This record gives sequence, structure tokens and C-alpha cells, in this order.
Amino acid sequence: MKPEVKQEKDEGLLVRILSTDIPGDKKILAGLIRIKGISWTFSNAVCNALKIDKNKKIKDLTKEEIEKISGFVARPKLPDFILNRRKDIETGESKHLIGSDLILQREFDIKRLKKMKCYRGLRHSQGQPVRGQKTRSHFRSNKSVGVTKKRVTGKK
Repeated sequence: MKPEVKQEKDEGLLVRILSTDIPGDKKILAGLIRIKGISWTFSNAVCNALKIDKNKKIKDLTKEEIEKISGFVARPKLPDFILNRRKDIETGESKHLIGSDLILQREFDIKRLKKMKCYRGLRHSQGQPVRGQKTRSHFRSNKSVGVTKKRVTGKK
């Protein structure tokens, strides 16, 4: 992937790293977490491994540095505990997923749980909280709460 630099009207530069637009006024440490699948810890590890200053602005990165970051994030040489996909079920290897790959893998994992009909899979299929939360009030989003009133229709 070629890095792109766009000029936005009032916000300054937008730098495109791994198909994500990052505002140029952000520091590298904070800017990298805009990419789905990269946390503060992983961003810090990338900066330390590549010996890039964490306080440097995204707009000050050269194209070589952007390509170096993209390549490292695609195939990180970091300890397994920093990666977000340890001991993958199909392959058994540890890897780090970002962007649409992460979303797709999460959907496959949920489908696998539903197919196995394990407790977590059943909770996912019912739309209930999966990780042991109380069900009385907080898990409900966009659902009716309490008693619903019957709609009165008048006959003429």
C-alpha cells in the first residue's frame, strides 16, 4: 500500500496509514491508535521497536517511515502477549489483525460459537450480555423498557 497525504480544508494534513486517515496534528503514539486493532500498548511497542520518536507529529513523518510503520504492523516482531490474536484456532500461530481482517475474524468467531451452541454462542444469538453482566437494566440498547402501553384505536 502506498502512503497518501491529503490536504483537508481547516484541519491541516490527513495522512493515510493502513487505509485509515489520521489527522496530521496528532502525535505518532496517539495517531496510530486511530487504526482499528492498534492499542496504546501496541502503538508504544511499534514506536520503540522502530526507534521513532513518540512525540513526533504524524505530518512530519517521511514516506519511508510511513512504509516502515505499515510493514511492521503487518508483520510485527513483538512478544506474543502484545498481539491481539494469540494461538489462532485454525493455524495455532500468533498474529496481529488490523482493520477489516479483525472485524471479519470476530464475526467468524461469533458464528463458530453459535454453531457449537455453547453458552457464549447462545447468549450471542439471544442478544443477551455474554460476559456475565446483570440483565436487569444496562445491557438493553434500543429495546423497550418496562411496561408498554396499548395503543388505543377509536371506532367511529
